[in-house]
Amino acid sequence: MTSLRATAFVAGLLYLITYLALPTVALYAPVLGDPGFVTGSVSETGVLWGAALELLVVLAIAGTGVVLYPVLRRQNEGVALGFVASRLFEAGVITVGIISLLSIVTLRQDLGPVVGAEADALAITGRSLVAAHDWSFLIGQGLLPGINALLLGTLFYRSRLVPRIIPLMGLIGGPLLIAANIGRLVGINDQFSVFSLIAVAPIFLWEASLGLWLVFKGFRKDAPIMVEAPAQAPAVSPALGVA
Repeated sequence: MTSLRATAFVAGLLYLITYLALPTVALYAPVLGDPGFVTGSVSETGVLWGAALELLVVLAIAGTGVVLYPVLRRQNEGVALGFVASRLFEAGVITVGIISLLSIVTLRQDLGPVVGAEADALAITGRSLVAAHDWSFLIGQGLLPGINALLLGTLFYRSRLVPRIIPLMGLIGGPLLIAANIGRLVGINDQFSVFSLIAVAPIFLWEASLGLWLVFKGFRKDAPIMVEAPAQAPAVSPALGVA
């Protein structure tokens, strides 16, 4: 497997790994849906598994930026660097949400069963940590993927490293997702509104199709930056060295 083919394969695989975040919706349900979880007796095993999966997702998110940068910089180094920074920021924000939920588990384990005023105070602390997770989710898994789609979609659309229909979905979905999440931020759009679902769909398809294409097909060999890069390399003469 050539270096560029390996790069495409690893990047695509990392994009597919990010879909491990989907089961966390169910795994986190007990802690996110029950205000009394921190003082209750419901098992925290699902929360721990959800955190483990999301940590893998965080590593995959950061990895996509790092792995793709050497290739994408050929198209536009500034935009490629912006994409890496955005992916690292996204990973950091999601990590804050993971730590918030793990902190609730720690409170349960360390303080044990409590009653009365202590239980009320612990419940308030638990709700505060859930709120921190919810805001990190809005920014890290709502707003930033839209920004990432615009940056990466632009690079892939112009470079033609993959069929243009793939980044086009990101370029369409990016602004929709940003608008939907800004609407949630200022209180004019609900999380499960029709507009939110419409905004999420293109991004879901964009990242899934990009991951699958890179894993099974790799970069298009006829893409301009794939053709120009070897042509710009200096020729080497066996006798004289660099010609």
